[in-house]
Amino acid sequence: MISHFEQFLYVISKIHRQIQKIERAEMVKQGYKGAFAQYLATLRRYEEGLTSSELCEICDKDKAAVSRIIAEMEEKGLIEREKKIVRTYRSKITLTEKGKELAKYVSETSRLAVAAVSGGIFDNVDQEVVYNTLDALFESLQKIAEEGICQE
Repeated sequence: MISHFEQFLYVISKIHRQIQKIERAEMVKQGYKGAFAQYLATLRRYEEGLTSSELCEICDKDKAAVSRIIAEMEEKGLIEREKKIVRTYRSKITLTEKGKELAKYVSETSRLAVAAVSGGIFDNVDQEVVYNTLDALFESLQKIAEEGICQE
């Protein structure tokens, strides 16, 4: 029999994979990589721009992954970086007009996906409770990851 912990891990992993599939499918329709979705959504929230280091932290990605995606997004004309003599992880990254349009598409499709899921599952459940519970789970897991598991 599967333990509650294993079941928890499997479900979280499966949810994450399905989100990635949805991102990939929606971005491919627009001619882009699924990996762009999270960065577009994040940069849309920060109109003043973010540094690569800030993107790493907010998106919970390593520097190499962020660097690769940012370079591709810049090549496609979706983002621009501050013009400095030497680009660093402190250079601000902002969306271009083309990037803003694609980020708007990501936002709208995300809203539709959440509405479809919420309408089918959360009809009789307070959505705030569900999201607050997920936030609390994340914070607890983050604390354990940082401090270790307290075994008495």
